[in-house]
Amino acid sequence: MRLEEIAAKLGCETLSAVDHDIDVDAVVASDGMSEILAFHRPHALMLTGLTNIQSVRTAVVADVCALIYVRGKRPDAKVLALAGEHGIPVLATPRGMFESCGILYEAGLEGVM
Repeated sequence: MRLEEIAAKLGCETLSAVDHDIDVDAVVASDGMSEILAFHRPHALMLTGLTNIQSVRTAVVADVCALIYVRGKRPDAKVLALAGEHGIPVLATPRGMFESCGILYEAGLEGVM
């Protein structure tokens, strides 16, 4: 599924430059960055409510294709700048983690265990 479709399904707002042609086939979702690192798959989409700089550093190490902040949370400019330096698209959805994961699962994306 393309990132553009995911953004539409979740009602996302684009917070940084986004290549909507990114293909996504898996999702890793957690507010625990150690869980993201333990159970990631390269090029997966990352969902989190943690908006500090560690979320982007984790995304870099986990080699995710894009980062979506849930529950209407928005990172500060420093966080967005770091994501931009690493070419990680950043979006935000007003939906919660549970609902977002359910929508993406229903759309055919698999979770990363």
